[in-house]
Amino acid sequence: MPRKGIMSPRLKEEIAKELGFYDVVEREGWGGIKARDAGNMVKRAIEMAERASSEQERNK
Repeated sequence: MPRKGIMSPRLKEEIAKELGFYDVVEREGWGGIKARDAGNMVKRAIEMAERASSEQERNK
């Protein structure tokens, strides 16, 4: 049974473009990216979530 992704396709594309490997995704799909790129993508998503969370806390 395939795992359901937590990140939206749009967010994944945005991060891949930001990190510079979206061209690989376009050519080969998500299975074509390197493990390091996938890890960096997750790391970036976590950073974004933490920043959004801390901004919400400040705005309370």
